[in-house]
Amino acid sequence: MRTINLLQRMNIYQEVFLSILYRVLPIQKYIEPVYFYIYTLFGLQAMYVTALYITSWLLSGTWLSGLLAAFWYVTNRIDTTRVEFTIPLRENWALPFFAIQIAAITYFLRPNLQPLSQRLTLLAIFISTFLFSLTWQFNQFMMLMQALVLFILDSLDMLPAVKVTWLYGIQLTGLFLVCILQFFNSMILGSLLISFNLSVLIARKLQKNLKTGSFLNRLGKLLLHLFVVLCLTLFLNNIIKKILNLKSDEHIFKFLKAKFGFGATRDFDANLYLCEEAFGLLPFNTFERLSDTLLFYAYIFVLSITVIAALAVAFRNLSDSTNQQSMYKMGEYRIGLKPETAYNLIHTILFGFLALSTMRMKYLWTSHMCVFASFGLCSPEIWELLLKLIHLYNPKRICIMRYSIPILILLYLCYKFWPGMMDELSELREFYDPDTVELMNWINSKTPRKAVFAGSMQLLAGVKLCTGRTLTNHPHYEDNSLRERTKAVYQIYAKRAPEEVHALLRSFGTDYVILEDSICYERRHRRGCRLRDLLDIANGHMMDGPGKNDPDLKLAGHPRFCEEIKRNLPPYTAYFTRVFQNKTFHVYKLSRNK
Repeated sequence: MRTINLLQRMNIYQEVFLSILYRVLPIQKYIEPVYFYIYTLFGLQAMYVTALYITSWLLSGTWLSGLLAAFWYVTNRIDTTRVEFTIPLRENWALPFFAIQIAAITYFLRPNLQPLSQRLTLLAIFISTFLFSLTWQFNQFMMLMQALVLFILDSLDMLPAVKVTWLYGIQLTGLFLVCILQFFNSMILGSLLISFNLSVLIARKLQKNLKTGSFLNRLGKLLLHLFVVLCLTLFLNNIIKKILNLKSDEHIFKFLKAKFGFGATRDFDANLYLCEEAFGLLPFNTFERLSDTLLFYAYIFVLSITVIAALAVAFRNLSDSTNQQSMYKMGEYRIGLKPETAYNLIHTILFGFLALSTMRMKYLWTSHMCVFASFGLCSPEIWELLLKLIHLYNPKRICIMRYSIPILILLYLCYKFWPGMMDELSELREFYDPDTVELMNWINSKTPRKAVFAGSMQLLAGVKLCTGRTLTNHPHYEDNSLRERTKAVYQIYAKRAPEEVHALLRSFGTDYVILEDSICYERRHRRGCRLRDLLDIANGHMMDGPGKNDPDLKLAGHPRFCEEIKRNLPPYTAYFTRVFQNKTFHVYKLSRNK
């Protein structure tokens, strides 16, 4: 009963482009569409690794660093990418462009660039930012973190202000262009990134003398500047959302509020995220795997030294307003930090905090961890600082350390992991799900082409793909009306009367409803996180099974719908007729005369 503009709601321009490319190129006889799609994504992963290689090389000045970064990325692929087992993820399209953007920014922040090189680099940053934004719906949150990196470094006078302004402008321009291509998607216009970047640029104009005065004076101005930017961001964001009547992303803020301990919530949408393992804290065994390849040890070693250097540089910059120098001209202090190194340092710290708090975001951190650790081991500046601190400084020792240690690590990785990788490449696996295949074949052969199906988000995505039937709801969750609709459809797993469920489903034009035993009798999640528990809590009902319930929750007046309907009792058969059943799925046809 509702038509959705997929180009507006879903980030699928990449599939549209790829389908056009497949039809234009004379390759239909040689490769099937599905393999063309898969190989394209694997090719993008090759671009991803190449971008990591280049970034590490740019930071360290040696190709050996890039080689080590690439090896670490591959040997830690369980924690650096999901492409090998979930190919069509939006992040698999987006992260290669994000890595290219970081490589371009790393080069752009170098001092004394030629005007032509600077213009070409800005073009590369803009194109990669635009493509990253176009291919992933969570782009705005990643770029907000990036904007925070620029804000911190600009405030501490670690980056040239002009270059930071260019990068803010590119983020805004890229996002506005994506907004136009997505038919003025309101969620983009109401993003915190747009409000933050505009606030920073406005606050700069209001506080022109931010980088003058004594240490305490500058520190006070800095805190005031932070306060002004924060207040202005929240003000602009609220104004934009009220003008646009935007509610698309409110579930994310409810989730964040509950996740970081600002009060429990009974909101169904927020709890749906909170109960997913991917949105939980980063498991400790991640560090065990990263340590097994020596990546984590190297990363902590490099991070410790660069943090010490960054703190010394920040203190110097805040203390000395009369003779401000760039990071790379600090001979008298014997501690320096290049702008591109400072950028990658704060980048890895902020994305590290993001990964620690939300496991799904670890892929942004772990891939950059490979770059940062390999750069540090091959960097003459890092070894010079360390050897000076322990009074063993010698130019020859620096040369020996920066080449011998990476080579030894590479030999270790080849010896320990190469045979296992070759064995994995020789394996051929096949996905086997006969119950789902049987369901899709039945829908194709036994139901009208205009039939409307209700069920879980994930299953209905498969129904749409395999049968082309009309759906009541689907997995895209960044839309308020779709979330409300999904919650209503999911009452099939709650404790509701058959006539109530029938009325809800019919209000969306439903002809058939698919019930899944894996949801109705779910055991994957703990009590309180099963889908049926989330629905009970949202409906004010007590949860099933042994355990505590909040005192204000009440006993439901009806049994659980998905269980009771299988007994074929008259109150249920009057509204629902079972037309298909196997070990996993139960399909019921809704009566129209009630």
